[in-house]
Amino acid sequence: MMKLLGISGSLRANSYNTMLLHEAARLFAPDEFRMADLHLPLFNEDISENPETVLTLHADISAADAVIIATPEYNKNLSGVLKNALDWVSMVRPAAWAGKPVAILSASSGITGGVRAQYSLRHCMTTFNPRILQAPEVMVGNAAEVFDESGRLSNERTVKLLTKQMAALRDEVLRE
Repeated sequence: MMKLLGISGSLRANSYNTMLLHEAARLFAPDEFRMADLHLPLFNEDISENPETVLTLHADISAADAVIIATPEYNKNLSGVLKNALDWVSMVRPAAWAGKPVAILSASSGITGGVRAQYSLRHCMTTFNPRILQAPEVMVGNAAEVFDESGRLSNERTVKLLTKQMAALRDEVLRE
């Protein structure tokens, strides 16, 4: 039974990144798909016990066979929401990310599709030692033009690329 976890770095209700995650999950076709909840308090090392929401996120990552992360690009970087979640999860033991197959995606209203956000996310994830897919990279620019009114990808080129990425992620899971 294959479990897939989706993590969106955007809390916006009609987020292109969340839509992209749902499309990725549809193409991956796991037995179980769950979206992580990033409504977490701001990271603060003065908080002596990890909040329940952080423990739930850690458990969701640990239980997943693979994780897909979609991040918007804010000021040439990953979102603060996503960075906050990474910081919190890093404080919980045992390490949830070690050896975990991870695919990174991004969607943005700009033409670059979040390339800088992906770079910064990859950099932040290095210390956790996950198995991040190197290719194919999925960066959806001009996102308003590639999703239809129901949130499905309407751009065939993007669907093909995302299908390849999800096949590579499935192969990475089965490689274990």
